[in-house]
Amino acid sequence: MTMAEVTIYGAGIFGLSIAFTCLRRGAKVRVIDPNGPGAGASGGIVGALAPHVPENWNEKKAFQFESLVIAGSFWGDVEAISRQKSGYGRVGRLQPVTDEKAESLARARAKTAEELWGDEAVWELRDASDFVFAPYTPTGLLIHDTLSARLHPAQACRALYAAIQVLGGEVVRDGEARGSILHATGVHDLNEISDALGRTIGNGVKGQAALLDFVAPDAPQLFTDALHIIPHADGTTAIGSTSEREYSNPIETDGQIDDLLTRARAAVPALAHAPVIDRWAGLRPRARSRAPMLGPHPLYDGQFIANGGFKIGFGMAPKVADVMADLMLESKDRIPPDFLPETSF
Repeated sequence: MTMAEVTIYGAGIFGLSIAFTCLRRGAKVRVIDPNGPGAGASGGIVGALAPHVPENWNEKKAFQFESLVIAGSFWGDVEAISRQKSGYGRVGRLQPVTDEKAESLARARAKTAEELWGDEAVWELRDASDFVFAPYTPTGLLIHDTLSARLHPAQACRALYAAIQVLGGEVVRDGEARGSILHATGVHDLNEISDALGRTIGNGVKGQAALLDFVAPDAPQLFTDALHIIPHADGTTAIGSTSEREYSNPIETDGQIDDLLTRARAAVPALAHAPVIDRWAGLRPRARSRAPMLGPHPLYDGQFIANGGFKIGFGMAPKVADVMADLMLESKDRIPPDFLPETSF
């Protein structure tokens, strides 16, 4: 039996995850990226794997839920094969309840979560005194969900890269394409398609984040004042992120990080004196539909695309890898219609 061949352009989270899954299904895989693995937005520091609210269910929310459920086994396999840490942990998430209206809404969503999430996870109201590391909440109550997880993006990409090598795959900076071809090049591909079609089908959104020397490796992640606060397993804590449509340099940090830090320290007093040990900026690919763009490539006949992860790429990656491997290796189409490229046209 002839071994299927796959070439993937782009060594970000989508490209590496799809390569890993195709290799485990017996394909021969080459990943091509002139900048190396995890060089772009996927090499960041935040790593919030958090669900949408459990209401107004749709294909995107269902897909994300399924991906978050299988994430533990996916990253467990990556770590076992690579013998490297991804930083993954299903630690849950806390959010402040600001007033009576927010409390009523949270209780309604708790009931909806029982129906939509079943036994996989809970969305519940808890007393803030139950948690050592928590955001300020004027009601004394917090929303606690057990579906959210965290990982360290740069570490996860390195672990995937190592696992791909163990499985016999290639990650190279240049080379010849063979077999089925997938494009997972983020903003580069969105710009190329937009230019060819003469209309914007996606764009890059700059994000900035900070990394603090603050140790809380087993604490839930926090979401407060539109900020993600992620305690990592390695003893650091990430704060992110901005969403910038206008920028002069996509990888340069500036004073906007100081605003993030001020807000984070006001919301979580425990962070008040934690020193900043790193600052990060990068350009994240956002499809116009805001959903991942998966399926046949709009410009290259017979080729494929996986793009538009934006803020949910790492959370979506295990399921994205699964359905794209189905499509490329078995011609089995399980991609939600809302994720097809034409939805962004």
